[in-house]
Amino acid sequence: MTSSPTRAPSIVDRLSATHLGPVPFSVEFFPPKDAEAEARLWRAVRTFERLGPAFVSMTYGAGGSTRDRTVRITGELAAQTTLLPVAHLTAVNHSIDELRALVGAYADQGITNILALRGDPPGNPLGDWVRHPDGVAYAEELVRLIDQLGDFHVGVASFPEGHHRAPTLEHDTRTLVNKLRAGAEYSITQMFFDADDFLRLRDRVVRADPEQGAKPLIPGIMPITSLASARRMAELSGSVIPADVQERFAAAAGDGAEEDRAAVRAVGIDFATEMAQRLVAEGVPCIHFCSLNFAKATSEVLERLGVDTSSALGATVG
Repeated sequence: MTSSPTRAPSIVDRLSATHLGPVPFSVEFFPPKDAEAEARLWRAVRTFERLGPAFVSMTYGAGGSTRDRTVRITGELAAQTTLLPVAHLTAVNHSIDELRALVGAYADQGITNILALRGDPPGNPLGDWVRHPDGVAYAEELVRLIDQLGDFHVGVASFPEGHHRAPTLEHDTRTLVNKLRAGAEYSITQMFFDADDFLRLRDRVVRADPEQGAKPLIPGIMPITSLASARRMAELSGSVIPADVQERFAAAAGDGAEEDRAAVRAVGIDFATEMAQRLVAEGVPCIHFCSLNFAKATSEVLERLGVDTSSALGATVG
């Protein structure tokens, strides 16, 4: 059994603490692939640190040096910043022994907040999901495993449009409720483009199990700065950009061989702000921003939401 690390605040604790602006916010980073990208990540980290997010999360690269870099950088976030890091952990391609070792590696660095994910098949996220012969098949099992290993705070993923592998929205809702019943304290959604999808998910969870529905359901949004990139991310995640949203961004992108990035970015900031304002008005506990390891676009949305970003924006690019 993994020994318990020094206890850090939980995400639920942080969401109830004093915060800037109308609602707490959090930020998702991903592991950089080289030294230049790592330097860019740390510039964004330092900018967000001045803005005081409730927490930050680091996505997980399954296998190889990306996985090792993920563990190292998440530990550095815990040790070298004032930020509260959440480590993503995926079940794909891992035995139970390997998962235990990874949880132990996080614990050794004082990381007590983990996001338990089933994960996507490497190479083709929409391909067939194959269980490791000595691993687990579902995120619910991973939640229970982490809970057995020490005093951790565990979150899970949720899908406003329904997971692309779920046969129905009702099945997807039951899966989320089961993950929460297994011990998850909160959920962060996949990136989505229609606030009503999120609100319908929240309603479904409350109807299915009011006790679990009372746990924080955190919406994940991304300020779009490239239409091509947004389309690609949506395709890989199995989500859908609604036709009216596509048309809005396509009009900004123009008909040239290259999209008008400045115009797309301007629409992206507007759209993310509108989404966030609607979600805040609907009483969400937090807004989780997919940053792509840049700070400026998210900072601009935060400023429009009422967060004073003047001390942070000057040193930021992206």
